[in-house]
Amino acid sequence: MELRHIRYFVAVAEAGSLTVAAARKLHTSQPSLSRQIRDLEDEVGVQLLTRRARGIELTPAGRAFLDHARSVLSQVEVAAEAARRIARPARPCFSMGFLTGHELTWMPEALRILRDELPNIDVMISSQSSPVVADGLSKGKIDAAFLRREQGVPDLAFRVLVKEPLVVVLPSDHRLAALKTISLQNLVGETFVTVSDTAPVLRAVIDNYLKRSGIKITPAHEADHVTMGMSLIASTRGVGLLPAYAQNFLPPSITSRPLKGEAPTVELVLGYKKSNKSPVLKLLLSRLDELVARVSKKAH
Repeated sequence: MELRHIRYFVAVAEAGSLTVAAARKLHTSQPSLSRQIRDLEDEVGVQLLTRRARGIELTPAGRAFLDHARSVLSQVEVAAEAARRIARPARPCFSMGFLTGHELTWMPEALRILRDELPNIDVMISSQSSPVVADGLSKGKIDAAFLRREQGVPDLAFRVLVKEPLVVVLPSDHRLAALKTISLQNLVGETFVTVSDTAPVLRAVIDNYLKRSGIKITPAHEADHVTMGMSLIASTRGVGLLPAYAQNFLPPSITSRPLKGEAPTVELVLGYKKSNKSPVLKLLLSRLDELVARVSKKAH
């Protein structure tokens, strides 16, 4: 098994399409990418994805493999960075963590804010679930992180960046996709996909919203991350509630619609350890308003 096979598989899983991954992420031909994925499946010994007319769907084995594949790539990057740091003179390091998916939006603008400091420091980036990122902050492994307002971490401080509305995510050809907005009542009787306890803050927002509505909707499946949620929604023809940022990762087979009425929101915050005296952190905190304005302008 070669590292490029793992990289290709993750790219395809995240794009939801062999064609999109080949053209936009990997800059290779679709037939070549298909061969690489088949080679990987031969090596693993099981089918990892199913090819559909509108893209691909991960098999249960593929979803399990994806979690470990991401971990492998993360460890390889850590190893490479460790080797690079040994090979060159040591410089101060500033580590930023991201709730997976948000680095695409927030990292470029954060680095622009810090650009004057970049020649003097090494910046390390990590992308994980929010509780894992919060743990990294508490242990001093991460200086600043874009995450949820996690509970039970009194040594951390949080600054609100945005409040993300929840949207309904469903198959593109689902009967409810014909509606401009979808109410919770519309979801009664549908296969409902929610998030697992790997995202406790988001799970609490969804559970509280359902409870307040008085409408009985029982989750049929739980997803550990956005990609898994998309796969479950596609494979079960179910529906789910996800923060608006998830719309950046929708494959062609999945679409989204706003919730009817006032949608619940989940906060994205910048977290840091209260005792952290890093001058780079101080600079980033002093320019948070500018950072939020940059990202908001880019989004519109």
